[in-house]
Parts: sequence; C-alpha cells; structure tokens
Amino acid sequence: MFLRDEAEMLRRVPIFSKIDAAKLKLLAFASDRNIYTAGTALCHQGDRGDAAFVILSGNAEVYVHTPAGDMKVADVQPNSIVGEIAILCDTARTATVRAATEVEALRISKETFL
Repeated sequence: MFLRDEAEMLRRVPIFSKIDAAKLKLLAFASDRNIYTAGTALCHQGDRGDAAFVILSGNAEVYVHTPAGDMKVADVQPNSIVGEIAILCDTARTATVRAATEVEALRISKETFL
C-alpha cells in the first residue's frame, strides 16, 4: 500500500477526518503497519499505553477483565481507532484488544500521535 493510501485510510477515522493531507501523510509515514493473526492481542489491559492502533482491515474485539473472567465489550471494524484513551489520558490500558480475524493495523506511537 502506498503512503497516500494510508493517509486516505486515516482520513476515514473520525478523529483524523479534519486533519490536513500533508499531516496525515506524515502520520502514516511515522506509523508502523502490522499484521495480527486471529487471536493475537494488539494490546493488553493494564499495560502502559504507548501507542494507538488504526484498524485498516479485519475485525478486532475488545475485552475487559472482570472477577468473572474476560468480558467482550465491543467489536472493532476497519477505520476505527483503539488504544487512544491510554495515551491521551496517560494511563494504563483499560482493555485488551484481540484480532478476531487477521487484522492489518497502523501502530501510532504516543509521541507521534500527540
């Protein structure tokens, strides 16, 4: 995928929709594209929030650990962002995000995101 394509995909994410095209290209360039196989965690509840993830393709699920075990609280589709709360609030991850299918995602470091 080309940088301009990644930038256009970022524009589809509501939080990035009003950002100038040049800045989106820079954000895409500074991000890491990763592929996660089904069942693989993108991030774990309780971990330090060091990055946000933009789902480019595939589906993920969000789980919160409770005394009764892990509880699924959300499904994540392409053009969604996850993990941003931990970096915006400078707190530990509030949930675990797992790939439900093969997921292609941009990992945006905290420094780049901010």
